[in-house]
This record gives sequence, structure tokens and C-alpha cells, in this order.
Amino acid sequence: MPLYFTKEHEWIRVEGDTATVGISNHAQEALGDIVFAEVPEAGRRVSKGQEAAVVESVKAASDVYAPVSGEVTEGNPLIADDPAIINREPEGDGWFFKLKLFNPQELDGLMDENSYRAWIQTL
Repeated sequence: MPLYFTKEHEWIRVEGDTATVGISNHAQEALGDIVFAEVPEAGRRVSKGQEAAVVESVKAASDVYAPVSGEVTEGNPLIADDPAIINREPEGDGWFFKLKLFNPQELDGLMDENSYRAWIQTL
């Protein structure tokens, strides 16, 4: 399952025409202790770069953007009950939403994992 990242620190894991979206470990470290997360409803259509979810920490609130265009198929119910799971497993069980891809070619503009890890070292 290919893993891609955005410069806004979202990650996207693609399996067929379905993708899972979350925030990177770097993003959760910058936010600090996460106390609230809001995910999009199933059926919502999002465009690449559009705000799709919200995450709040003791330090700040931040939007989570859609890395690609698609239709949300599922929001993660775990993070509503336990938003700290995003801190514990940001690139695993702390995912935000899943979506059905509208245009897989939009993945071409994203960074692979090695490129992202090298890029955040420059920040």
C-alpha cells in the first residue's frame, strides 16, 4: 500500500481506489496533546486541498486538508472518543477518514515517505 504525504503534513495510504487519510507524526508532535478531532461525514465530497477535518490540541486548532479529491466513505469513530490516539498512532489507528478516489493522478503531486522524511528535516 503506497504511502504519500503533503506539505501540510497529511498522509494518505492508497489501496485500490480507496485511500485512508491522517496527519503525520511530525504534525502531531508540533500540535502537542490532542484533545479534540472532528471528521467528515460519509458521503461528503472533498476536493484536493479542501479542509476536510479539524484537530485541536492544548496549543492550537488546525484544519486537516484532503490530499486528493474524493468521496468520504468513513470517518474514524475511534478519534472522536479518544482523540489522544492521534498522538499515540498518528500514522496508524489515529487516521481521520477514508475516501474513494475521484482522480488517482492527483497522487502524482504528493511526496513519497522518503521524500517527506527528508523534507521535514529542512524545516
